[in-house]
Amino acid sequence: MTERKVGVYICHCGGNISDYVDVHKVRDVVESEDGVAIAKTTMFACSDAGQQEMIDDIKEQKLDGLVVASCSPKLHLLTFRGVAKRANLNPYQYVQVDIREQDSWAHREDHEGATEKAIRLVRAGIAKVRQSQPLKPTEVETVKKALIVGGGIAGLRAALVLADMGIYVYLIEREEKVGGWASKFSVMYPHDKSGKELIGELLSEVAKRGSKITIFTNAELLKKGGYLGNFDITVGIGGDTNEAETINLKVGAVIVATGFDTYKPKQGEFGYGLKGVVTLPEFKAMVEASDGKLEYDGQQVKNVTYIYCVGSRQKADVENANTYCSRYCCNAAIHTSTLVSKVDPTVHQFHLYRDIRTYGKYETLYEETQKMGSVFLKFDEDEPPVVDSSDGTLRVRVKDLLTDREEIEIDPDLVVLVTGMVPRENAGLTNALKIPLGRDRFYNEIHPKLRPVETVIDGVYIAGAAQGPKNSSESVASALAAASKAAGLVMKGYTELQPLVAYVDPDKCEWCGLCAEACPYEAIEKSTDEQRGKEIATVTGMLCKGCGGCVPVCPTDAIQVKDYEDHTIMDAIDALLEEV
Repeated sequence: MTERKVGVYICHCGGNISDYVDVHKVRDVVESEDGVAIAKTTMFACSDAGQQEMIDDIKEQKLDGLVVASCSPKLHLLTFRGVAKRANLNPYQYVQVDIREQDSWAHREDHEGATEKAIRLVRAGIAKVRQSQPLKPTEVETVKKALIVGGGIAGLRAALVLADMGIYVYLIEREEKVGGWASKFSVMYPHDKSGKELIGELLSEVAKRGSKITIFTNAELLKKGGYLGNFDITVGIGGDTNEAETINLKVGAVIVATGFDTYKPKQGEFGYGLKGVVTLPEFKAMVEASDGKLEYDGQQVKNVTYIYCVGSRQKADVENANTYCSRYCCNAAIHTSTLVSKVDPTVHQFHLYRDIRTYGKYETLYEETQKMGSVFLKFDEDEPPVVDSSDGTLRVRVKDLLTDREEIEIDPDLVVLVTGMVPRENAGLTNALKIPLGRDRFYNEIHPKLRPVETVIDGVYIAGAAQGPKNSSESVASALAAASKAAGLVMKGYTELQPLVAYVDPDKCEWCGLCAEACPYEAIEKSTDEQRGKEIATVTGMLCKGCGGCVPVCPTDAIQVKDYEDHTIMDAIDALLEEV
């Protein structure tokens, strides 16, 4: 093999790595590795200056391989592939070595061990890049159409943006009407606009786009085929899966904006099931229906007690615990309490909370409701409020941390459980699109900051509360981001597919079907090799994601993934095991 000329760059990451790993020692050791032409440390490899230094070195030294030892590839794999491309180096002759998440952050108490591990990891990266070959992405045409799943405020807003960019939009909604949760609300925070009116305005704008937007209600996505930029979508309309009328759509991108469900308290949870104990959505509907005074069960309400964090920030030992903060519910409860004060200023309102999270500009809501007379009592998560009506009177007991744990009893007319968001039940959609779920069971993005609306399924984006708890403005912001990504994919008329896909050695393959069974993307099928007179496996590169699930099940080692062949991985392992 021709001697390679590899450039190696070890990142300080502003101390995130260099505080625990001796990056200079790593450089000194690996610069003598076979094929290494240049080895450097850099304060921030991802900075403009760091990137430009690499580009200059690649051009001046005529490097044919690049190794960057820094953070997780989830953050900057595309960044450094871009560096290679700008320097006229094939971007697939670049390897990123994670010495932050997998090393410095994992071994903060063992600097010597962390340094040795970094040396081994970088050696493995160098061994891998020595085996790398220039690969070329597959270019395919894209369909200038998009599918949006979910017709709430996020889905409708995304549809309008795409239509205005000249992209034909199909929107499917599982319910009989579009609008989602926003269509059920009148006054919403922080703008005090009616949700029903907002949805009405969006639908009016949709009507103005004419044939650019087609809406299907009582519809569900049943199946996704095809590949990035050319998805074949099967939609069922009306009835259950077996009885539904089906239509087939061809689109270039998919945006999932299926929204959320509200938490349903368990019987007895904070008194749920007792007369006078309601959830926040139920109470909000009651407030909006009032006409000058607040009533419940025919009686005027004079005292209201809110209990926060119901269904959110639960302890891990709770079955299907929602350990996350739903974020919006503090604001929603406090905004509702201001509406109560406007309906009837004489109503006494008590807010029992663990922490108040009226972040950013919503802090003004917190200040406003206090000025209106609301009383806030902070409880310990290990001693939550107790709600009972054993003597026929609804009673709440709470120990207030702000008054040295003094136990306070409140006899409210209503107890409002401030419930958070939970993921919507979308098992069929999840299986069809194969979108991964996060630990919170909402749909998971690739990276919350760098790729916040993209999923690991190329061409499938997520928006709104399908991704996690969001208020209406945050949902719209993510919808616009998803629409932008979808438009960027389909508008130029073509896209590039990753070349890191599986391939079959026809001489070794004796069709057994195990690889096809292991493939989650239906990218492998049986075909007849006329030349060899036998049946073999064939990989459709446009469907393959390069996950490698097919490789270990092959009994004849006939299937491999480009740039991750057995000999490449074995060389990397041998380098990893070499004595430091």
